[in-house]
Amino acid sequence: MPVNGRSHIRVARPSRDLAAAERFWAGGLGLSVVWRAEGGTEPGEHDLLMLGWPDADWHLELVHEPANPVEPRPTEEDLLVIYVDGPVPDGLVAGLEEHGGKRVSSPNPYWNQWGVTIEDPDGYRLVLCERAWSNG
Repeated sequence: MPVNGRSHIRVARPSRDLAAAERFWAGGLGLSVVWRAEGGTEPGEHDLLMLGWPDADWHLELVHEPANPVEPRPTEEDLLVIYVDGPVPDGLVAGLEEHGGKRVSSPNPYWNQWGVTIEDPDGYRLVLCERAWSNG
């Protein structure tokens, strides 16, 4: 099968604390746990948390290796943007903050005008954009 617009996408990132990440992404944003695996304490063994929406063509993979943790190194431009096609609900933003997120200003004025930027517990940025998007 060729790669096309229906090919599933996995966004993989290291995490310092998978429990904190799960609180933010599942409890705050409402993603479901798609897969969870606990590794051991030996080098190369890792804990894994995959989150997504059941009907989405993407999911987020968070990984932590206790024996050799990788420190997340997000920048201000490492963004996961979700187009909500309408006003960003205040309750959603509050829930993300209550679940470990931190609302921040973006260095790109576009995101400040059209959305809300929130850092997850590892410092990666989620943008909830009030605009709609289509590649068509």
